[in-house]
Formats: sequence, C-alpha cells, structure tokens
Amino acid sequence: MTSETGVPNWGLHTTAVHAGQPAEGFDVAPALHLSSTFHFPSAAEAARAYQAEDRPIYTRWGNPTSAVLEAKVAALEGGQAALATASGMAAISTALLTLLKPGDHLVAAHSLYGGTHLLVTEDLPRLGIETTLVEATDPQAFADAIRPNTRALYLESPGNPTLALTDLHAVAEIARAQRLKTLIDNTFATPFNQRPLEWGIDIVVHSATKYLGGHGDALGGVIVADAEFIEAARRGPLRRFGGAISPFNAWLIARGAQTLPLRMQWHNGSALRIAGFLAGRSEVAWVRYPWHESHPQQELAKRQMGSGGGGVLVFELRGGTKAGAQMLDRVRLCLRTASLGDTRTLMTHPASTTHHRLAPDARRAAGISDGLMRLSVGLEDPEDLIADLDAALAGPP
Repeated sequence: MTSETGVPNWGLHTTAVHAGQPAEGFDVAPALHLSSTFHFPSAAEAARAYQAEDRPIYTRWGNPTSAVLEAKVAALEGGQAALATASGMAAISTALLTLLKPGDHLVAAHSLYGGTHLLVTEDLPRLGIETTLVEATDPQAFADAIRPNTRALYLESPGNPTLALTDLHAVAEIARAQRLKTLIDNTFATPFNQRPLEWGIDIVVHSATKYLGGHGDALGGVIVADAEFIEAARRGPLRRFGGAISPFNAWLIARGAQTLPLRMQWHNGSALRIAGFLAGRSEVAWVRYPWHESHPQQELAKRQMGSGGGGVLVFELRGGTKAGAQMLDRVRLCLRTASLGDTRTLMTHPASTTHHRLAPDARRAAGISDGLMRLSVGLEDPEDLIADLDAALAGPP
C-alpha cells in the first residue's frame, strides 16, 4: 500500500533505508554523479529537455544524486517533494524568498538560530520584507502580530538554543484561517521525533548537516513541501542565487540518513539521562530538555515529539560566562564546537559563539543568558559522558 504522497506505507526504519534508492541494476549503494553538466544525444533532445526539464541538464538545476536525498527526506517527513540545498541556511533563505516579496511581512519566533535571526531581522528588511519576532511558546502572539501584508509564520520547535516549543497545531490553525503559509525548522527534532506536516505545517526545512547526515562531514540543507512549492523554489531562488548542494555532500547525507532512526533512539535516551544528571548538580541553576520533567512544556513535547526529545539539551550554569568558559576548558570527551547532531558530543556557549552577533537585548529576548550552555549529546556511552561532565563541573581537585 502507498500513502497519499505516493510513498509506500513503510515504517520509518524501512523508509530511511529504502526511500529514494530502489534496487536497480547491480549497485546496492546509490551511484555518485559528480558531473556538473549532462550531454544530449542531439540538438532536438537538448531543446526538448530544456522545455520539459524531465532529465538531468546542469547540477545547479538538479542532479541524480541529490534526487536520491530529496526523495528520502520527503518520504521521512511524509511530504510530496523535497529540494536539497548547499546548507541549512540555503534551505531557509530559499524557502523564504520563494514565499516573500518586497512589501510582505513575516512573523517569526524570538528563539531562532543566530544565522536565521540575522537573516530575518537584517537581510530581509534590506529586500523590503519586514519581520516581527514573537514569543515562540504563545500561539496567540503569532495571531496578534499578523498584519494585512503578512504572508507567512516561521517557527523553530524546539528552538535554538533555548529549546522553547511551539504548539504546531495551534499555529497552523491560526495561519490556515488567515490563508498564510507556515514554515518550521525541524533540525533539532528530526522526522524521527516530529513530523510537522502531520500537524498542519506547510513547509519544513532542515540543516541536513546535522542529524540527517549525522556524521559531521557534509554541509547540506533540505526543504520539504508540496510539489508545486518545491518546483517554484527549484526554478526560482535556488537556481538564481545558486545554493545547490554538492553531489558528493548529497551522497554522504543520503547515506547517513539511512541510520537516522537508529541514531536518534540513542541520542534521545542518552540526552534524557544526562539531563537528569545535570538537574541534580548544585553548579547548575536549571536544565531544559523537552522530555525531562524540568521543561515547562513537557506535556506538549510528549504530544508533538512522540518518539523522544532529541539529542540537544541546554542548562544554565551559576557563574555566567566565566563558569561556561571554565567548563568548556575542562571537558575532554565533549568537543568545543558550535555545531550539533554529530556522532560525537558537542558543547557550546551560545552567547559567545552562535549568537554573539545578536545585540544583548536581542539575546535576552531570545532567552539566551550568559550562563547558558548547549550540549549536543552524541553516540558515546552515556556513562562516559556523565563522568566527563561531572569532572568538568567539579573543577580542579
């Protein structure tokens, strides 16, 4: 049997392995098409192909290897179609520029990745597109910010780095009543834990660099939506701004995505266990993890994120920036880096790294304090990670 999107009704593990790569010919692994352009057998076929665009022409327009990744992620998210891009920011900017034009207005959550925050508050206004930032946890705040020229609502849930959650169904209903589009960055949750299209969201974006690829070795992004929107994004902003993914990166990410469900199960379990450990430490003022009892939206998390809270947790150190720097200098297994979603555990201090370009008032509005630490829990044994964190918190003997 197949779903309404034409994808077989497989479980998520089977989908991750088989979607986008049918067993054809002799190869078990998908072929890697590194060619930047593709030849035509005749002038007539070249003219026909440019009209129909039903075969590979030029890799900035599309590539057979990136098509494998697109089909796989579309199936994982339960969407009609997908578009692979050069990075997560390329996915976000391509999606927004497909929707918005000068004179339009966007409503977005305060709790956004630093690059996204700068895009919607600095870059879009230079293109004549206004943005209003609202409290992510309050659906009514989205409704109150809507203007006659509003065209879309943009979400991150869980938000980066605060892990603030947005009620997806409530915001989708608000948008639908006003005939607005909704977009969400689903990088933190992944389709293993949360499928926003099932809650009424229109467009899903990912930094595929993170959990979809999962191994910290390839930049990429993906947009999932209905086929009409994906075609508009491909023919418009993707081609014209040039944010096409490298075929090799698409190949690596598609390979990594085959193990997404297995990896996320481990990330979920280890992160929840470590959140419990940190919640019991006197050096830690508070912990936030969607599935942990300390998160004020735990009930919503368990409803929306049915399989787990993801691999990221945040905690507030007593002592602010100084305490954060000391902890970063003391950890041994936890790598000091600004990314997430790797096999290795990664730790960062957002105020001085990922969100350092935000003005202090903007950081405070987004909930980013000087003592906030973000931990992306990897695939190591949780006992070893807890020992590393314990030693770092305790300090020199």
